[in-house]
Amino acid sequence: MTILTLDLDPETEAKLEQVAKESGVTTSFWVAELIRERTSSAWPEEVRRLFGSWSDEDFPSIEEIRAGQPEDLLRESL
Repeated sequence: MTILTLDLDPETEAKLEQVAKESGVTTSFWVAELIRERTSSAWPEEVRRLFGSWSDEDFPSIEEIRAGQPEDLLRESL
């Protein structure tokens, strides 16, 4: 296990201590969990729980999104 030293200004330290206390964990555990979350390539659980909870009718069609937009310009072929 690695020991990591962080230099935090008093305001940031207070925020870290408060959020860790509210979460019921140590500051070390809270920071380690944040690192795991930020370096994970998987979708967060909160996002995965949303899967399938909406229907196609909840979103505008591409035609609705593009309505009122100017036509795309023709581009030169390569």
